[in-house]
Amino acid sequence: MKVTETKLKGCFVLEPIIHEDERGYFFESFNQNDFCNAIGQEITFVQDNHSLSKKGVLRGLHFQKGHHAQAKLVSVLQGRIQDVVVDLRKDSATFGQHLSMELDSENKRQLFIPRGFAHGFLTLSESAQVLYKCDNYYFRDMEGGIRFDDNELSIDWDIESVELSISHKDSQLSSFEVFRFKK
Repeated sequence: MKVTETKLKGCFVLEPIIHEDERGYFFESFNQNDFCNAIGQEITFVQDNHSLSKKGVLRGLHFQKGHHAQAKLVSVLQGRIQDVVVDLRKDSATFGQHLSMELDSENKRQLFIPRGFAHGFLTLSESAQVLYKCDNYYFRDMEGGIRFDDNELSIDWDIESVELSISHKDSQLSSFEVFRFKK
């Protein structure tokens, strides 16, 4: 597995070694020891989430607050997405910065997102199945979010080519400015 840290400290792109032949392919999608050694910290995942989204579905930007914050390992099982993370760690040198990258079922790259980040994605293919491992359980009362189209964040979503579909809940999320000044 090739592991590369991104411009946002603690976020890593993981690229598996794929063994292909005329029968198909094989790769190890997760190995606890190799993963922890590669990112330099102990992470224990306790929950897997699996979503199916149609083209143009935008989910996010979501996060869990406080002691319920979650680190995530995101994989695309089928299709292609634009995956976006925003650094919400107020003591971080990259606070308020974001990373945007395509993940797909062809290259099988994964993105590790540490605690303290908002996460969202846009489905670029006709449909996409996304699997993400979480190191903490979901707790409804501690969920938070920031609008995907926040002016201050200026995320360049690839929305010109798709008809956007956003949940009512996500359309009501607050701005990054509101998040910035919450204690």
